[in-house]
Amino acid sequence: MQAKIIVYTTPLCAPCEVLKRILTTEGLAFEVRDLMVDEAAAKLMQEKGIRSAPALSINGEIYGGDDLIPDRLVVLLDL
Repeated sequence: MQAKIIVYTTPLCAPCEVLKRILTTEGLAFEVRDLMVDEAAAKLMQEKGIRSAPALSINGEIYGGDDLIPDRLVVLLDL
């Protein structure tokens, strides 16, 4: 069974688009939460201390920043 994946993003965010493209290329289904519109998502990021987009939730575990560089992303997504 595939992990539940959520991408937390903002408009005009180039790294967000790269992350979504990688997930799509790998055939992984994911939800998108726009931090500029979704107040609950923005509050969650604030609580987790994540101050920049993108952020990635995999089965409820949230990653951001250096965790999302390609080498680490491959490990997180078990690709």
